[in-house]
Amino acid sequence: MSFYPIMIQLQGQRTLVVGGGKVAERKVEGLMNAGAMVFLVARDLTHRLSVFAEEGSVSILDREFKENHLDGMALVIAATNEAILNHKVSACARSRGILVNAVDQPQDCSFIVPSVMNRGDLVIAVSTSGKSPALARRIREDLEERFGDEYSLFLRIMGALRERVLSLGLPQRENAAIFQEIVDSELLTAIASRDRVSACAILKEILPEQVSFHDLITFSRG
Repeated sequence: MSFYPIMIQLQGQRTLVVGGGKVAERKVEGLMNAGAMVFLVARDLTHRLSVFAEEGSVSILDREFKENHLDGMALVIAATNEAILNHKVSACARSRGILVNAVDQPQDCSFIVPSVMNRGDLVIAVSTSGKSPALARRIREDLEERFGDEYSLFLRIMGALRERVLSLGLPQRENAAIFQEIVDSELLTAIASRDRVSACAILKEILPEQVSFHDLITFSRG
């Protein structure tokens, strides 16, 4: 089975997690981080899920799954330790055209959740199409060693510079050349070593004179 890789916007969307164990806890945290409204059906909860419920971060619907729990849901995750129940949740969701993931049961999934590495706005997802989550995790760990926190700061700077450059109304080809030159420069190295002087010198060399940038380079050595 092959999957089409996408990243989905869940801000403010209603999502359902069925299950209350450690796996469900990780899924709930991921949905919360994406800004989703999270509803939970579970007989028992981990301590952390109980805290989320007490804080109002998640809403508990019931102890036992019922099909009407799917009403209004944009996405569903079946994360119990019962394969039959996970299959039931999946079948009900799919009959309604709702995206559903059944943990460790790829045949019951309309989507799978990759192993993800985050560095701010840099998101790298690794999937083995459900064949080996352990391998996906190993590759993600390797990537975490390769991509440091400088990538998060680099993207924050690039995001602001992009807006400023585009506001000049230059030809698209010229914009693309500027952005590519920044990416190919030693700016990442300067950021990683917190070398503000070098970072500013690099940007001064590349950017049009009208584009300010000093306010974006807020780090310094030591």
